[in-house]
Amino acid sequence: MISSTAQIKFEEVAAPLSNYDKRQIMVGQAKVVDGEQEKALDVGYHILARSGDRFGDVVFGQLVDKDGQPMYGEDGARKVSDANEHTSLLPIDDKLFSVSQMESRPGAMFLMELNQDQTTGELSVKNMSQIDQSGVDGGWVHCAASVTPWTTHLASEEYEPDASNPASASSMNEYMGLVGDTNPYFYGWNIEIEVSEDATTDLNKHYAMGRLAFELSYVMPDSKTVYMSDDGTNVGFFMFVADTAGDLSAGTLYSAKWNQTSAENGGAADLTWVNLGHATDSEISDYVHGSSTQAALGFADIFDVDTENCTTISANGKTECLELRSGMEKAASRMETRRYAALTGATTEFRKEEGITFAPDRNKVYVAMSEVAKGMTDGAGDIQLTENKCGTVYELNVATDAVNDTAGNAINSSSVVKDMTALVAGRPVSGEDPQVAGFEGNNSCHINGIANPDNVTYMAGHNQLIIGEDTGSGHQNDAIWTYDLDAGSLTRIQTTPYGSETTSPYWYPNINGWAYLMSVVQHPYGESDGDKDTGTGEGRAYTGYVGPFPAKAE
Repeated sequence: MISSTAQIKFEEVAAPLSNYDKRQIMVGQAKVVDGEQEKALDVGYHILARSGDRFGDVVFGQLVDKDGQPMYGEDGARKVSDANEHTSLLPIDDKLFSVSQMESRPGAMFLMELNQDQTTGELSVKNMSQIDQSGVDGGWVHCAASVTPWTTHLASEEYEPDASNPASASSMNEYMGLVGDTNPYFYGWNIEIEVSEDATTDLNKHYAMGRLAFELSYVMPDSKTVYMSDDGTNVGFFMFVADTAGDLSAGTLYSAKWNQTSAENGGAADLTWVNLGHATDSEISDYVHGSSTQAALGFADIFDVDTENCTTISANGKTECLELRSGMEKAASRMETRRYAALTGATTEFRKEEGITFAPDRNKVYVAMSEVAKGMTDGAGDIQLTENKCGTVYELNVATDAVNDTAGNAINSSSVVKDMTALVAGRPVSGEDPQVAGFEGNNSCHINGIANPDNVTYMAGHNQLIIGEDTGSGHQNDAIWTYDLDAGSLTRIQTTPYGSETTSPYWYPNINGWAYLMSVVQHPYGESDGDKDTGTGEGRAYTGYVGPFPAKAE
């Protein structure tokens, strides 16, 4: 371990310029800085598994149906996802587990038991099993995830199917074994996975938390307050306050109102919170699935469209005129959370809202906006900013006093954020800010700045904000950066192969004396440069970590 006064700092890795380097995972070196003393660390990128790897009878990334049977394509090949997404580390008693999820339809999840070398800190896979999601109607587009303060894996379901179209979840028909259409309200929820020492899992979809295009839900240290990001166009920013610490099955949902205070340098606003009401998992599950006393609800049971008294809203990239049907407030608040938030006056103008993290030693929350565009820059509504297609990371201060909602009622949380200010932004290439020589062809964002920030994580005690990229044309090779909150400087610490997305950056400060930065390289050659894939397995995704690092003494 390192002393309580020491900090880990990173050396920069160069942006890849050669064809060889653009095919590699490259990591900058790190050092421990303690006053005037510096000590180099031997860190690197370590692979736990790649999509298609076999562990016993389990193929990592394989898609299965509700009966656990592998799914096959028309060519007869097993369906194996290269959309590896978030991979957690879960110390359970004397064992170390990892839940790894796939951003696919149907979603897939795997449980790995890991070995940890006590001398070197290196991790390896001991065994793997596929997690059965049939008890929660299967999974859908598992994007990012977080680890709760009580050591469960909180997974997302992104890009929820639009229930105004009954066939919008038809891609799940094969999983469900249905000829007709799968209920779109089955998907778009948070899923909590509890792992036991005997490697069994317990899954719960938390209907009380609402239904969105969840990128990530982050539980604050109070174990009650959860911030939830909504990925898309004209989306909202949400907060859930649980009734009981450590129990996400019941609580009150809020949606943010952006009250702009500045349009300069990415913008700033005071945030107020619109109360969307209280609900429990069981109440909303009955609306979704039906019960002995009521049928399952559909979109037409909740809203009337284009009526004389309808309200025009913009949510999820489209404009529509809706009227809430009588008695449907609670159902709408959870099953159609974004639409209901727009009807109640909350702000649904954010664009590509991504990762969330919290800095406990600074009492600040950080949220990535992959682009500042569309509803944020159209000159109408609450948010009126200048377009930045390279994205911005925002800093949010947690209020130190009591906060009321917009109706004047007290919010039962001591972790309510009160404002939002741009912290670090990408740099669109322009005549005033030209690209570095050699990088002009495939990088519309400056190579020495972030491009389309995605997931973020904070290295507590080291004052480093980690920022991962999910960019197409912004950078040809996606990178992970650290932003030094003391110095206000960016350092590129990892680069990935052509066409990849960086996912799952998540800092674990101390697992048996070692620290880890999880890092997944999703779909190499998938988003661009597919012609450069040699077909020899280069396109398989990587699930792994940067490190190991010595943990910091408290």
